[in-house]
Amino acid sequence: MMSITFVATFLLVILDNLVTADGLIYDYVTCGSVVKLEQRSRSIRLHSHEVQYGTGSGQQSVTGIEDVDDVNSHWTIKGPQEEPCLRGEPIKCSQMIRLQHLATGRNLHSHLFPAPLSRGQEVSAFGKDGIGDTGDHWNVVCDDKYWRRDGEIMLKHQDTNMYLALSGNTFGHPIHGQLEVFAISHPDALSYWTVNEGVFIKPSEMINDPKSHAHTEL
Repeated sequence: MMSITFVATFLLVILDNLVTADGLIYDYVTCGSVVKLEQRSRSIRLHSHEVQYGTGSGQQSVTGIEDVDDVNSHWTIKGPQEEPCLRGEPIKCSQMIRLQHLATGRNLHSHLFPAPLSRGQEVSAFGKDGIGDTGDHWNVVCDDKYWRRDGEIMLKHQDTNMYLALSGNTFGHPIHGQLEVFAISHPDALSYWTVNEGVFIKPSEMINDPKSHAHTEL
């Protein structure tokens, strides 16, 4: 069986080259796409790994890193557990999504625990094989009808109305040099994110065929 690391590395090799049938790059981020989220003003990628917080919830840590090639920065875009989205369906502005960490299967999560460095609201990775709770739900905040691949978004946490952001603080051992990711009540320049790398699932022609919806929901 292929390892998750191998699969993630393979995905990295084919990043950002998916085109539609007419040869044009598809403009929108879609359900099922595997992406890296970048905080553009700092050129930092949203990241996670099998390292737990030593304080707060003790859940898997979520950080920011500069390394463009690290496979632990891939996230799969899914709908809420009770309201899945269709694979290849463009993500709407204000739509609720989950971001599942590709390498560990845990979801981007927040809750009322203090962040380890800033004492803001902690952001973690939670759940097992993509199954978590409502703390995994984020609303896509953007100005268009859909989340554009070339556009900036914010992610607003559904349960607490806080925004995903970088704090500017840096961790020491065992994740030396990685930046703290937390959630804030009032968005600022460090709460805007974009996708610069990813495997983007194009809309399938079969989505319009009611007979072909099986096994397409995420």
